[in-house]
Amino acid sequence: MAHSMIEAFEQVALIEDLSDFGFKAGDVGTVVDVTPNGKQLTLEFFNFLGETVAVISVRPEQVRRVEQNEVMHARPVESA
Repeated sequence: MAHSMIEAFEQVALIEDLSDFGFKAGDVGTVVDVTPNGKQLTLEFFNFLGETVAVISVRPEQVRRVEQNEVMHARPVESA
């Protein structure tokens, strides 16, 4: 999958757990920044009230685009 095409403000899903932050594969975040070289993405994770839960930097290979035929899943997460 070509990761270089992910842009700011896209929603992406983690493809691996980020245990240090309490996030799991499948959790959805919004890309809020992409480094100029494309090697780092900053994701913002929100709760269903629209409040920021965490802002985390990841590598593009740790995420994938969210597809139209997918649904969101709810689970509690500790605020980072």
